[in-house]
Amino acid sequence: MGNFAANEGLSVFVILVWLGINAYLFVRFYMAFLVEKWFYTRVLLGQALPWARAPAACLNFNCMLILLPVCRNLLSFLRGSIQCCSRTAARQLDRNLTFHKLVAYMIAFHTAVHIVAHLFNFEYFMNAQLNRNSSLLTFVLSEIGNGDNASFLNPIRTNETSQTIVMFTTIAGLTGVVITLALILIITSSMEVIRRSYFEVFWYIHHLFVIFFIGLVFHGYGRIVRGQTSASLETNKPDVCADQFEEWGNNGSGCAVPEFAGNPPMVVMHPSKTLELQMKRKGFHMEVGQYVFIQCPSVSRLEWHPFTLTSAPEEDYFSAHIRIVGDWTQALYEACGGDKTEPQEAWKMPKIAIDGPFGTASEDVFRYEVVMLVGAGIGVTPFASILKSVWYKRIQNNQDVFTKKIYFYWLCPETEAFEWFADLLQSLEGQMTEKGMTDFLSYNIYLTRWKEKEAAHFRVHHEAENDPITGLKQKTLYGKPNWDNEFTNIASKHPGTKVGVFLCGPPQLGKSLEKQCLSHSEADVKFIFNKENF
Repeated sequence: MGNFAANEGLSVFVILVWLGINAYLFVRFYMAFLVEKWFYTRVLLGQALPWARAPAACLNFNCMLILLPVCRNLLSFLRGSIQCCSRTAARQLDRNLTFHKLVAYMIAFHTAVHIVAHLFNFEYFMNAQLNRNSSLLTFVLSEIGNGDNASFLNPIRTNETSQTIVMFTTIAGLTGVVITLALILIITSSMEVIRRSYFEVFWYIHHLFVIFFIGLVFHGYGRIVRGQTSASLETNKPDVCADQFEEWGNNGSGCAVPEFAGNPPMVVMHPSKTLELQMKRKGFHMEVGQYVFIQCPSVSRLEWHPFTLTSAPEEDYFSAHIRIVGDWTQALYEACGGDKTEPQEAWKMPKIAIDGPFGTASEDVFRYEVVMLVGAGIGVTPFASILKSVWYKRIQNNQDVFTKKIYFYWLCPETEAFEWFADLLQSLEGQMTEKGMTDFLSYNIYLTRWKEKEAAHFRVHHEAENDPITGLKQKTLYGKPNWDNEFTNIASKHPGTKVGVFLCGPPQLGKSLEKQCLSHSEADVKFIFNKENF
């Protein structure tokens, strides 16, 4: 027994540690997919979801190890370094091929489990899409992602397809087939009878490991399996909302339509020739009101243009809204497929380079107890980020929010421009009414120009519960604000406070507001003017 421990003890210890890590990863990732974030995914896939993801984690670990035992230069270096300290440890390096084979067997085992689980997953995805019954939660979840600004949960987007077609037309499916075939060829050609009789076959087929690892790198790129985003979990808690799926998105339901991680549409087209660029936040950190410089090499390699970020720091992507008003923006609009009727695939989109983010005056918005936000036209973009962030902070009960009151003014010359931003305001209005927070945000929307036909339509529907232009309960005002009255009212309501006035708009409006700030700042009320500058 003593001789066995001396000769084989370290080998047994290494094997046990390796098996223990595999067991830990399997259990850890199996349990990780039983949490609330993956509830709706499990509604579609059941227990096949964790059974597919747990072996995937073990595969990543073992694929990292598989090449180390056959790196001859590394082994020579380690043998020379360890020899002076422990002959027993150095001797373990001579068993490198045995460990290499054990890791290969483990890869084959987890691959089999992973494939079988995903075969069930594709069957469940297909069944959910085929059973087109709107009274079933599985069908409702499968329909998510059909809109312009949503990430899908079910990767099978139509019932006029099959699992085989999806397998060979998605990145995950195609790379999965390639790396599985490569693995089968590598393992079968490694059998002793083939290796000894046809060494060249073994040697050359083993070089398929290059294709195997390339496929492995891109296998998860399409993110077919998706979980609910952290932000969405705040507005749609599965334990509460799963049984109320028929009311999702309705005012007063308390349950928004769930949103899922993955690759959101890179480009979303809005009315009034405005496009929204959405990009994943990988190592990108931002604050409200910041801006970035954007370059599109396919349009121009020299031009960089500044655009305000319209997403909130709490969201898992960052976005910018771009109004089409010049040659460069028109070229970008066409490059992104804005002039086409059918939606564009993500891989057809042009490359976008980002420089930033950079700070602006709007970053200071939460340092004021009372805030006035004034946007003109597309100048509303920095306030989209601010209003989203304020909402996230409120629903998360963030006690560090110093701001107690926001007055929001938006001046717009055409009705179409309201549409993309009105969705956000409608959501804020509904949620704040539900939570009894209607006093927190006061918003005034002004239409500064209109046509005669539009005026007749406005008169007819003026008495409707919701505004005929924005769909909000707060009616749209016509003309321009009387800033003197606005500043006087705010000063009377908030004595003894500093009011932050933030503008993103034309210079003429900036001069007018700056004069109002100076004339209405008195001993007990101070108006501090801040303007966006690029």
